[in-house]
Amino acid sequence: MRAPDFWRRRGLHARLLAPWGALYGWSVAFKARNAKPFDPGIPVICIGNLTAGGSGKTPIAIAVADMLRAVGHRPYLLTRGYGGSERGPAMASRGHSAAMMGDEALLLARAAPTIVARDRAAGARLAKEKGATILVMDDGHQNFSLRKSLSLVVVDAETGFGNGFQIPAGPLREPVAQGLGRADAVLLVGSERREDGRATKRGQGFGAPDLHGFRGPVLRAHLVPEGAAFAGRTVFAFAGIGRPEKFLASLEATGANVIGSCFFADHHSYTEDELQQLKAVAGDAMLVTTEKDFVRLGIASREGIKILKVAAVFDDPSAMVRLLDSVAPKP
Repeated sequence: MRAPDFWRRRGLHARLLAPWGALYGWSVAFKARNAKPFDPGIPVICIGNLTAGGSGKTPIAIAVADMLRAVGHRPYLLTRGYGGSERGPAMASRGHSAAMMGDEALLLARAAPTIVARDRAAGARLAKEKGATILVMDDGHQNFSLRKSLSLVVVDAETGFGNGFQIPAGPLREPVAQGLGRADAVLLVGSERREDGRATKRGQGFGAPDLHGFRGPVLRAHLVPEGAAFAGRTVFAFAGIGRPEKFLASLEATGANVIGSCFFADHHSYTEDELQQLKAVAGDAMLVTTEKDFVRLGIASREGIKILKVAAVFDDPSAMVRLLDSVAPKP
C-alpha cells in the first residue's frame, strides 16, 4: 500500500480513525504481555521499526549481517516473506520468484543465507540446524515468538512517526513510548528536515524525531547509492516501495538527470502492459528502479531496466560494533 497523505497530518480524517488506531496499539501490548517466546539457543538480533514501511530495515539488516560475518559469525537472515506465498520455514534463493518468497527475502538472500517463515520460531530452528551461529531478524519488533538478544528500532529521520497516530489513523504500529520501551537501541536513518523542507547537515539533530524520553543508544546511518553509472545520464524512475521519494532523492544524488517518475503501491506486482507503458514513456531515457522492484520483475521483463543499488552506511561503525559485541562477542 501507499501511505495515505493524512498520515502526515493530525487532521479530521486521522482523528476520526484514532480510536481504531488505539485498539491496534493495545493489541500489540496484549501480545507482548502474554507471549511465551522461544529461545533458539543462539543470539537473535531484531531489526524492526514502529511504523508501516519505508524506514530502511532491509539494508540495515544486510549491513549488520555483513559486520557479523566479518568477525567470524555465521549469520542467517530471518524474514516473514511479506508478499510471498511461501509459509516456510524454507530457504530463499535467487532462483525463487518474489511471488513465492517476497521481494525482501530475495534481496536478503543475495547477502546471506535467508529463511522465510511465518512461524519465526520454526524458522529459527531451521537456521540453527543449518549451522547459524546468530540470527538477524528483518522486521519483527511487534512479533513476540522469539526471544530477542538485541532489539534495534529503525526510524526514518526525515518522516519520524508521521502524525503520531496508529494504523489506520497514522503510520504507527503501536505508541512510540510503548515500542521504544522494548528497544535496546534506536537507529536514525537519513537526515532530518528543517521547517523549510531542506535536509539538515549530517548529525545536526535539527528537527530530529521525538523519541519520547528514550535513554538507550541512538545511532545514525545513511542509505548511500552504490556506483556512479547514472551521473550525467537522463533517466526515468519508477518504484513500488514504501517511501519512493527516498529512491528519487538517492537517484538525483548520483548526478542523474531525472526527467520523470512513476510510483506504485509498496510490493506492487508489475504487469507486462505496465512495463511496456513505462518503457514507452521513458523513450530514450534510461529506465531505472530499485533492487526491491527489480526482483519482482520477470526475467524477460528486466531487459533495458537498470537498478539503483543502495547500501546502509553507519555514521559511527564502531558504535554498532560495540552494540553487536554486547550480545554476540567474536567467536
